Amino acid sequence: MAALVSCCFSCCEDNNSGHVTLKEMPTVQLDTHHMGTDVVIVKSGRRICGTGGCIANAPLHQNKSYFEFKIQSAGVWGVGVATQKANLNQIPMGRDLHSLVLRQDGTVYHNNEEKNRLPANSLPQEGDIVGVTYDHVELNLYLNGKNMNCPASGIRGTVYPVVYVDDSAILDCQFSDFYHPPPQGYQKILFEQQIF
Repeated sequence: MAALVSCCFSCCEDNNSGHVTLKEMPTVQLDTHHMGTDVVIVKSGRRICGTGGCIANAPLHQNKSYFEFKIQSAGVWGVGVATQKANLNQIPMGRDLHSLVLRQDGTVYHNNEEKNRLPANSLPQEGDIVGVTYDHVELNLYLNGKNMNCPASGIRGTVYPVVYVDDSAILDCQFSDFYHPPPQGYQKILFEQQIF
């Protein structure tokens, strides 16, 4: 018994015990290193206000990603996907090749071209949840859990979730613990090391 106790204590005394320290996985949130100059990020990287855009800190590497935005205060806003080359000071986004976004008026823009439009009776309002799916080809939109059947495509390269605000808009980002379950086959954004 003494040998067993001695072995347990001696294994724990040195740093070469063979135990692996687990690293805490990073949290997907808005990236304060990739945001417009007049943007304010609060609530642990989940709320955006001010003027401009911000991308998340994790690219969409997996095949089918889902994320949500809650409209806390109405104004000028947009949500979707963008590359790191997107101009996060230019509002509204969707004017160039580097962003594909749903705007507050229900239009979906990419490269200054309207790609699709939400049904007229389904414009997001204050308190609504806008869900976004992306599968490396197509972006789809959900309003309060309901599929809006409003696909859009055209963006290329490594993309990130993006959100922009202006005119007193405040949006909260939900990258996990969703208000509505993701559509079948879609899941929260995973960091690259979580995929393998």
